[in-house]
Amino acid sequence: MTLYECNFCGSTKEVGKATIIYHEKKWVTKEALCHCGHYMESKPVDGMPILKRTEASLSKKKRGDMLWDSAKEKLIGERGVNESYD
Repeated sequence: MTLYECNFCGSTKEVGKATIIYHEKKWVTKEALCHCGHYMESKPVDGMPILKRTEASLSKKKRGDMLWDSAKEKLIGERGVNESYD
């Protein structure tokens, strides 16, 4: 959780998940909007944030790899190439 503080009225708010948006020529946290109408700011902490992207195009297995695995299984079956027939 990150602690945000308003520079205008002094109120504070804890935010667990932050959505960064571009608002009036400045990057701000969408969830850190104060009741006075200004966006709150936070003090930096040690470390880097973890960003998780979930687009299908970024998956580790590409579509071509999945097609190859399917074709390979149909050609050689469940038995591997270097395994014996026993």
